[in-house]
Amino acid sequence: MSGPAAFGRLIGAGWMLMRNDALLPHELDLLYPPPVSALSKLLRLLAGREGQAGRPGERLARSLERLGPVAIKLGQLLSTRADIFGREFAEDLSRLKDRLAPFPQEAARAELEQVLGRPIESLFESFGPSVAAASLAQAHEATLLDGRRVAVKILRPGIARRVAEDAEVLMLAARMVERLAPPARRLEPIGFARTVIRATELELDLRLEAAGADELGEAMAEDGYMRAPKVVWEGVGKRALTMEWAPGLPLSTEAALNQPGLDRRQLADNLIRAFLSQALDRGVFHADLHEGNLFVAAPAQITAIDFGIVGRLGASERRYLAEILWGFLQRDYPRVAQVHFDAGYVPARHSVAEFAQALRAVGEPVFGRAASEVPMSRVLTQLFEITALFEMRLRPELVLLQKTMMTVEGVGRRICPDHDIWSAAEPVVRRWMARELSPATRIRRLAGEAEQAVRNLARLAADPPTEATVQLQDRGRERAAVALGFAIGALTAGLAFLAGMWLR
Repeated sequence: MSGPAAFGRLIGAGWMLMRNDALLPHELDLLYPPPVSALSKLLRLLAGREGQAGRPGERLARSLERLGPVAIKLGQLLSTRADIFGREFAEDLSRLKDRLAPFPQEAARAELEQVLGRPIESLFESFGPSVAAASLAQAHEATLLDGRRVAVKILRPGIARRVAEDAEVLMLAARMVERLAPPARRLEPIGFARTVIRATELELDLRLEAAGADELGEAMAEDGYMRAPKVVWEGVGKRALTMEWAPGLPLSTEAALNQPGLDRRQLADNLIRAFLSQALDRGVFHADLHEGNLFVAAPAQITAIDFGIVGRLGASERRYLAEILWGFLQRDYPRVAQVHFDAGYVPARHSVAEFAQALRAVGEPVFGRAASEVPMSRVLTQLFEITALFEMRLRPELVLLQKTMMTVEGVGRRICPDHDIWSAAEPVVRRWMARELSPATRIRRLAGEAEQAVRNLARLAADPPTEATVQLQDRGRERAAVALGFAIGALTAGLAFLAGMWLR
């Protein structure tokens, strides 16, 4: 798709929002400054009355559905934050999670047979109509020949081309924001767009989703906070995925939270702990945890589906995340501030003490309070003002983490309005800190650094000895000696401690 075509689609997206009165909805006219209010009325006059019926959330949902899969993903995120945008608005957007118009059954059967390379009857005893349809794919209930109930996910016809078109429009919009809105540059619009596009492209190969489900299923089994259905590998291909049926009811339905014996508080705790244990302990997490992808059963069982977007964190990001969360749990704002500087999230030219003061202004009003008592819209506004004041830039490598944290917190609020996210997070973060800061872990880390330094020396020794090589070798020997010394010292201290305990 060419650049002019992308520009045309961007103009078309704006016109779609205008026609549906979803760009500057008339319900907010009294809140707009006079110039914006005048612009809002002019746009509605130009667009006419067609498409302007219904509530703001209904009009936005119609617009996003027509704009394509990337826009629908945005709507899914907004639908999890009833505390920010209002319950009615969020519920109007919730249809974007799994209640879009399905494509025909005949097309689904033909696609599945092409993926399998054989007739449907060779694997399935029955293959029913669509039970849920989302932006990229739809799910069908089926039964295997051995009697197991399964869900078969099939990509929408032509979806790859549609995603490619949306990706170019999104990149064009990001470049325009970068060029025309200097204050928004710290939000890294181009880096953000690339992250979203890459995650969406990976969703178009269901073999990768099957692998992600299998990997995350292993991680979830260790703690038991969340489950993943087993993959039926015989029914997996690039455009189709078969998994065992998830027990319980989808959280996107009203009946899910009214099941007899359901413990809402424990359910919300399990959701928060499942996400944190995945991110901290394994560095891999389900990055699309909206209600349409969660099935719940009494008393507090959660089963996740749709593993198309998997987030990953490196060792340093996991450590920074854990230390920031632990610092907030301990209300140690100077420590939280220092971690932000150590991680490079805040430019070094700013004051650690001043940043700690700003964090205290955010943390103290919300710490220990129930979710229903915390006006999240006000907290987000304050956080945005602080990030601007201290020139914090969006980190593209953390986009999926931040997006998932926002989604999970919003879903937890819906499950249990009085939920305390901090008390839910505390045991997982405490466990991580105790393990990662133990003497044994520090010894292993230092030993690993010493081993890596020795390998680097060996690699340098194999190259011709230039002046730069000699300097690197000297530096490498120093690092190896320091790391080895620390490792030996830590080991000696650990043995001394154990001996002291034994002599007592």
